[in-house]
Amino acid sequence: MPIVSFDAMRDAYFRDAEARYNDLVYWSRPSDYLNQTTTPNSTSHYVYANVNLADGPVVFELPPSGGTALYGNLHSAWQVPVEDFGPAGIDKGLGGKFLLTPPGYVGPAPAGMRTIDMPTRNGYFLLRLTPRSSQPRSVAQANGLIKQLRLYSLADVSNPRAQRHIDMSGKLFDGIAAMDAGFYDRLARILGEEAPDRRDMVMRGMLASLGIEPGKPFAPATARRQALDRAAAQAKSEMIAMVLTRRAPWWPGSQWGTSAGLVDIGKAGFTYEQDGALRLDDRARTFFFAFAMPRHLGAATFYLTQTADSEGQALCGDETYTLHVPADVPAADFWAINVYDLETSGFLRGAASVGTDSNRRNLIRNKDGSVDIVFSAKAPAGPEGNWVTLMPGRRWTAMFRLYGPGPPLFDKRWRLPDIVKKPSMLRVAAQPEGRPL
Repeated sequence: MPIVSFDAMRDAYFRDAEARYNDLVYWSRPSDYLNQTTTPNSTSHYVYANVNLADGPVVFELPPSGGTALYGNLHSAWQVPVEDFGPAGIDKGLGGKFLLTPPGYVGPAPAGMRTIDMPTRNGYFLLRLTPRSSQPRSVAQANGLIKQLRLYSLADVSNPRAQRHIDMSGKLFDGIAAMDAGFYDRLARILGEEAPDRRDMVMRGMLASLGIEPGKPFAPATARRQALDRAAAQAKSEMIAMVLTRRAPWWPGSQWGTSAGLVDIGKAGFTYEQDGALRLDDRARTFFFAFAMPRHLGAATFYLTQTADSEGQALCGDETYTLHVPADVPAADFWAINVYDLETSGFLRGAASVGTDSNRRNLIRNKDGSVDIVFSAKAPAGPEGNWVTLMPGRRWTAMFRLYGPGPPLFDKRWRLPDIVKKPSMLRVAAQPEGRPL
């Protein structure tokens, strides 16, 4: 699942953005439903870039983050996080020059560069730059920082080509892996690019029985392709079931939770190698639902998910729900809430509003600083900034993100109530405010 998801996003990078390796694909505005990747947020300005080290090392230049909240990661083709960037990352928010080297590379790094050894030939960056508010000046500052990013081959260090920045705002970027027989076509292709790892030897032998072998064409007969189609659909159903059931409540009796074992998996660096085993199911579930996991969980962000309402009933696009966000959210930077399609883990296609956050200028707060949010297919009579769109007939999940999470979250002194179905009228008693909580 992680390497197939990686390949689907790389295809979107080439196809939808018309990018080349080392180009920087970015969103100059917060993402809407056209950003079809797994569980993105609708607050940050994303930067996504693919690298390929088959021809040698690549240089990454990162400016100091300054007044913009910057958080990002570098990942292998297996989506194992290699490094974090930003104030909570390797650069401590000061930026720098980094040399990405391929497996087995031997050679010095140029003066002033820090070496990052990549475990695979392919990899990707995902950076999240979040303005301190939605005011034009803060937005321009974030986009200006993006334009200072550089990615180029070490072979061109004396004369790098002009950096290409490709803005995908308002354009479809369809990077979600289809769960059909094409899943196996992707798998065969990407495994032909990456050298085998010892932990994958047993799986490689099993895949050979399906005709997936490095250096050999993958061309299943019609009957086998039909069987693979059914197998992928079954795997999808099982991963959705794991998303719904393999969760641990964050507070006693709460519907808000984290993936079961996520904290321990995160402490191990999201390698999914624990207790002498490779946790295949947990890894598959994670990368069906998300991508770009941090190397250090909880240092810069923390995510909570909800898949059922306060009564334990599945979240459905035909109903109306509310969420009361208490004041004093323990998030130094900002908090955000987004809704995702349970079937794809992406934004609900066609949704007018995929989420909201504490940076929104048109978000209405109550007198005590709390916020009430409405989830419905039809826009409510209340303020637009407090509405998140549902789609009739589509099951959904919610994710609440805290950027710069603080102690009251981890020692459980602050608690987020559950999403409630068929709420009373939205409470509004304050004026719009552009500052984050």
